[in-house]
Amino acid sequence: MKNDDIDVLVIGAGAAGAALSWSLSAKGIKVVCLEQGGWIDPSTFPSMKHDYETQLTREGDFNLSPNLRNRKEDYPVTTHGENPPFVMMFNAVGGSTIHWQGIFPRFHPSDFKVKTLDDVADDWPISYWDLEPYYDLNDKMLGVSGLAGDPANPPRSKRQTPPLPLGKMGHTLVKGFEKLGWHWWVNDHGIISEPYNGRSPCMLHGKCMFGCPMGAKATTDRTYWPLAIDHGAEIRTWSRVKEITVDKTGKAKGAIYFDKVGNVQEIKAKVVVVCCNGIGTPRLLLNSKSNLFPDGLGNSNGLVGKNFMIHPTHFINGVFEEAMDSHIGPMGSPLFSQEFYETDESRGFTRGYMLIGERTFGPLFQAQDIPWGKAHHAEFGKIFPHQVGLTVVADDLPEETNTVTLDDKEVDSNGIAAAKVTYSLSENSKRMLDHAVRKSTEVLRVAGAKDVIVPPPTNLAHLMGTARMGTNEKNSVVDKNNKVHSVSNVYVVDGSSFTTGAGVNPTSTIMALALRAADKIWEERMEWK
Repeated sequence: MKNDDIDVLVIGAGAAGAALSWSLSAKGIKVVCLEQGGWIDPSTFPSMKHDYETQLTREGDFNLSPNLRNRKEDYPVTTHGENPPFVMMFNAVGGSTIHWQGIFPRFHPSDFKVKTLDDVADDWPISYWDLEPYYDLNDKMLGVSGLAGDPANPPRSKRQTPPLPLGKMGHTLVKGFEKLGWHWWVNDHGIISEPYNGRSPCMLHGKCMFGCPMGAKATTDRTYWPLAIDHGAEIRTWSRVKEITVDKTGKAKGAIYFDKVGNVQEIKAKVVVVCCNGIGTPRLLLNSKSNLFPDGLGNSNGLVGKNFMIHPTHFINGVFEEAMDSHIGPMGSPLFSQEFYETDESRGFTRGYMLIGERTFGPLFQAQDIPWGKAHHAEFGKIFPHQVGLTVVADDLPEETNTVTLDDKEVDSNGIAAAKVTYSLSENSKRMLDHAVRKSTEVLRVAGAKDVIVPPPTNLAHLMGTARMGTNEKNSVVDKNNKVHSVSNVYVVDGSSFTTGAGVNPTSTIMALALRAADKIWEERMEWK
């Protein structure tokens, strides 16, 4: 496609960029996507190799962290603060869906109205019901395994394929939840359990985070992108965007980017959509400085990069006498509990968390904390394969002191300023995590665990909140349709647009927002010229 013919320029080919590009191209819009990585050959996935677990313990091409992976297409992310997060992302066609576990919950209706309900943070300018048809459409496009009818969530359409098996570990957790009378339900997964739209079902290999070679996991390079390309969308891989350009009136013209060999290229479009995740998006906006936007594009109010949210996380493991199958089957979660999801003031914190029944990694990962020596094998035999895991996903309320800024020392391979993340846990999050550890320990003990292992908490990506959605330019970066307040033809569509982070994995909400934003862009097509 010639540069002069482009209607919409999409930056980033991950979950949001793929869904949005498909929706727009299906309407006949001419879309070009710039992606700083390339297509990933499934035959290179670590899941195809016997030493796949070494990707967790050394610097490898598929390590979860760009700081450890050090691929050419990665950019460094320096971390600071009292509780610096472990940053996970992947730069490629498909983005972090290459690595994700496929856990696919939706936000609760209350997550959009926390100011109204709990007098904290801010309400979203949209509701769950505004997103519900897009949640359903996205489920249909990807194929979701699961079971409708969860009493803790609004009714939803029939899942495209049946739920993945609970396995012995899942049934063990069910025993604990049932004894305590706590909510539990089988998880929705972006992993199909039966053939769907030409894709093969999950074969329960259990290495999902290291790439799914058969395509059962709904990575967007296997789902949305082939359809978008059939509709005429173009992906320019190995294209790292340096900045979004603007004209003298303050409208976006397009972007300047580096191609694979390092040459500077310019591309023009009528609309620019940024889909670079909660770190990459503020990094690009802050790097896009001009006379009209000296502090970065869309940053006249100083909010770009502020209110960085993740999901404070605990991994609690129960050790059982019986052998378990936690290392077998999809690395996603067979079930979850939202018993402690909504605010209960008697607990001493606001909002809540989800407990996920978590499958464990394999023997190498479980052996790494056991000292070497004569007793190593005996000690290892006590925990493997005897562990059942619970993961806490805590609602991380926005704090302006948690930020993504530009690093003044580090640059990427093209000389563009790196991202600097500063993060500290709030007192509310600390109290929430303490409560979650107590309740996780309780249910594991009731389920029969002879011992419970509680390592320190881990603050993991998901990357959210740094170009937040709101009602006006004083409280947000983008409006209810994901359009940047101060630039009429730039949209931000990814986790950075989240007003609050909720206590669930964000991918299904990111994609639903992208599909909704595509419709809003389409509705304003007469204003592009």
